[in-house]
Amino acid sequence: MFRALHGVLLLGICAALASCAGPGVQRKDTSRTFNMVVVDAGHGGKDRGAYRPPGPSEKMAALDVAQRLNRKLRESQFRTLMVRNRDVFVPLDRRVAIGNRVDNSIFVSIHFNYSPRRSIRGFEVYYASPYARGLALGIQRKLMTLPGARNRGVHTAGFRVIKNSVYPSVLVECGYLTNPAERGYASRAAYREALADKIAEGIVEARYGPGVYHARPQVMVPVQEQFGGNPPP
Repeated sequence: MFRALHGVLLLGICAALASCAGPGVQRKDTSRTFNMVVVDAGHGGKDRGAYRPPGPSEKMAALDVAQRLNRKLRESQFRTLMVRNRDVFVPLDRRVAIGNRVDNSIFVSIHFNYSPRRSIRGFEVYYASPYARGLALGIQRKLMTLPGARNRGVHTAGFRVIKNSVYPSVLVECGYLTNPAERGYASRAAYREALADKIAEGIVEARYGPGVYHARPQVMVPVQEQFGGNPPP
């Protein structure tokens, strides 16, 4: 009885999520077939996103993680497309349009978070389509294996870049730049590499199953060459 009820409730939730898609959006389930990943670095150009000195702005930290993720996915034999590969502003609707033009794909948007409360920290992953739920859960599980990770959950949301996407889309919040500890972590190239590695692992396993992903060791770029200044102690 409980299982039957649970199944009915789950179907109801999925139907509700599907009905929340943007106008004219006909969602497609490529969660088990995708061979292309659209990598979206949040913000950019005139929109710097979250920022609290000393430390990187969201637009630069997100771009760096996205570039690392892009490289790892290509090493894992995925085709990829970067929405932006430098510090430029791309409107939200343009980001959605880029993703929606790419057949048999998923869309992964990389962000860092902000809160007026400096004590708030942790990882969050958002999705809108029921087809993206498994991907979101998988990425969050991998992020939670990082030392000291705080789980702020996997949630549905109406962010335009995921709400209006035809293909399964997630928005990954890689920590709070307003939290002193996570801001310090985000300033380190090795940590941004680890973030990209865990996100890539979640994506690869969503497509091919557990135990498939193998990261290649990378040479780290000094932080001062990435963002200027010195890394935190």
